[in-house]
Amino acid sequence: MRKSRAHFNVVLRPEPEGGFTAIVPALPGCVTYGRTLAEAKKMAKDAISGYIESLKRHGEPIPNDADSLVASLDLEYAEASRR
Repeated sequence: MRKSRAHFNVVLRPEPEGGFTAIVPALPGCVTYGRTLAEAKKMAKDAISGYIESLKRHGEPIPNDADSLVASLDLEYAEASRR
């Protein structure tokens, strides 16, 4: 069987109750969770694999982040007044 490779960016967000949510921006709705960073990354790989299998079954194209640029922005804003 022929293998393909793709690059996917994963956003790992710490959660207040502990653990990390993993979001895959190139795959809408592809979100998972892990108690540790390592577990969140493993869960993200599993979620991406399942997502790709579903796309293949439905004859959909498989997107990736090969040409995406990732940036981080800092923003200053006024806080809402408290009454």
